[in-house]
Amino acid sequence: MYKAYLDSPLGVLEIISSGKGITRLGFVKKKKTSSYNKALSECRKQLVEYFKGKRKKFSVPLDVSGSDFEEKTWRELKRIPYGKTRSYKEIALRVNNNAASRAIGNANGKNCVPIIIPCHRVISNNGSLGGYSSGLWRKKWLLVHEKKFL
Repeated sequence: MYKAYLDSPLGVLEIISSGKGITRLGFVKKKKTSSYNKALSECRKQLVEYFKGKRKKFSVPLDVSGSDFEEKTWRELKRIPYGKTRSYKEIALRVNNNAASRAIGNANGKNCVPIIIPCHRVISNNGSLGGYSSGLWRKKWLLVHEKKFL
């Protein structure tokens, strides 16, 4: 495993990579020792571009796994356009399980590469933010940030 860190407008991001791709992206209180590889360097570059409003989609290789339902949900999240939102119910319909809104929320919570797989773009049916494992204030910031650069 390789680790790199990025100071972002939302705090310090820890990026973890296997030899195959990015496995985790999360917020930490402080940086530790970094050990770069090609995927980490590219991920850092793309995140910097994203935070500057110059990148709308990520193309870094990912090495994440979950249940079939989680992976199907994550693929659908990647289809949500930059600066747009979808409700948990809309995502459930898109994965052909209209009763799975709660399960969509659980799959979002298990997304280990937020921002890259944009789970922050999923909101409640009534327009409220719903949940976000990295903190609702970060979800709100990401949504406002993307709207600025549409």
